[in-house]
Amino acid sequence: MNSFDFSFATTALKALGSGALWWPAQSLLCVSDLHLGKSERVARRSGQSLPPYETRETLSRLASDLDATQARTVICLGDSFDDLSAAAALPEAERLWIAQLQAGRRWIWIEGNHDPGPIEFGGTHLEHLTLDALTFRHIASAEARGEVSGHYHPKAHVQTRGRRISRPAFLCDDRRLILPAYGIYTGGLRSDSAVLQKLMGPKALAILTGPMPTCVPMPR
Repeated sequence: MNSFDFSFATTALKALGSGALWWPAQSLLCVSDLHLGKSERVARRSGQSLPPYETRETLSRLASDLDATQARTVICLGDSFDDLSAAAALPEAERLWIAQLQAGRRWIWIEGNHDPGPIEFGGTHLEHLTLDALTFRHIASAEARGEVSGHYHPKAHVQTRGRRISRPAFLCDDRRLILPAYGIYTGGLRSDSAVLQKLMGPKALAILTGPMPTCVPMPR
């Protein structure tokens, strides 16, 4: 399991190369911004057709992480579905796949701005959740302390070996941890954007996802 080990709010965590967060002591896997059903929403709203495979690819990635970690608790950190209509329109095969992934696990859906309110899937539906020193919510708050959030789909651009690369990234400082988007059809916000620079402290780090997760000072 390719990962980067780090400590946040006195808690030992692992940033997985997939973009998931693994908390071994709690047997907890956290993923953010799956945006399942995005191709359906885009087609419904704009008439533009995207290959309708993103939900299965995202669920396949999640299944691999669950197999690797054997997580007993899963937190989906908001915007799990691209909107409520996209959630309702998921094909039966994909709804059954989600139910299979949930079986035998504590599964928590955190409310996002794309999927506010309860959705018709098993598990628990919460606005936020606090476990030990960590609080899980969708959008970072100004008064953050030990906060794990998503929403911004952060990406980091770095120069390496004469070329510039861009990857989804975890952003972490002494107050907050922002997860990258886990879904296949999600864009990203550069770490040097004004909103992320304002949110993250001067000593913030970026953990780049990919085959070899790498930690660097947050690009500004």
